[in-house]
Order: sequence, then structure tokens, then C-alpha cells
Amino acid sequence: MADDVLTFKQGKIGDVVVRPLAKHLDERGWLSELFRCDELEGIPAPAMAYVSMTAPGVARGPHEHVEQTDYFCFLGPANFKVYLWDSRPGSDTFGTKQVVYAGADAPKTVVVPPGVVHAYKNVGTENGLVFNAPDRLYAGQGRKHPVDEIRHEDAQDSPFVLD
Repeated sequence: MADDVLTFKQGKIGDVVVRPLAKHLDERGWLSELFRCDELEGIPAPAMAYVSMTAPGVARGPHEHVEQTDYFCFLGPANFKVYLWDSRPGSDTFGTKQVVYAGADAPKTVVVPPGVVHAYKNVGTENGLVFNAPDRLYAGQGRKHPVDEIRHEDAQDSPFVLD
């Protein structure tokens, strides 16, 4: 990407869904509904789910998927800065960068469609947990297929820069 480096403008990216997660508190603690099938209108249904732990100051990504939609839930106990870049040439918001703060202070669901480059960084002081329910199986049925992931972490002159 030497001379044709894409530059991004700040804004909201079409087809990205950002929703607050409600915490229902009682004397035992709290509960949060991460997803409900009756609230998935226009969002592909999950095919699997996993949780990851990210240490303070550590980022995951940037990367993108060709077919996969990610359904992230940022609950805490840390806070995250979520970076999104619309690199879909046919999108009305092509060339837009969106940043979302999510986690312990603002629990959120962030749905990332295929072609939107994404990354997140733990900006808290303790380990953070992230739940994801993508609509594709990792490495396909039986883990026998190529992984749907284009990684940009080590690309020189990448326009996908975290601050």
C-alpha cells in the first residue's frame, strides 16, 4: 500500500451495531443478557461463542473477515477502546473510522460485519474479558478449512493505526 494508502475520516460506520448492555443487579451480583434471538434482526445468528482475556495495555487486531460477522460483548472488568475502519469499497461509509469505548464503565455489544477492519485495546488497569459469538466456525466445520481472517498487525504503512 505504498502510494495508495487509504486515509479514514471519523464517523459512524454503516452496518456496525453498537448497543448498551444492561446489567440487572440484585443482592447476589448482576446478570447481563448478551444476545437474544429476538433481537438479532438483520444480524446473522451466532455459530459459536468464546471468551478471551486481554491484559492491560494489550491490543488484539487490527484484522478483518471476508465472510464472518463478529458479535462482541465488552463487559469488564476492564475498559476497552474499540477501533473500526470501513474498508468495504461499496459501502456508503467507506473510508470511515469509528472508535467506541466499551467495558466495565460502559458495557456494550459491538457487531462487526465482514470487511470492517477491527481491533480493540485494553485501556484499563486489570485483565479484561471479551465475549464473541461469530456467525462462522473458527476454521470451519471440524477445523478443516482456512481461517477467515486478514491480519494487518504487522503490515508496513498500514492505514489501520491504533493510538
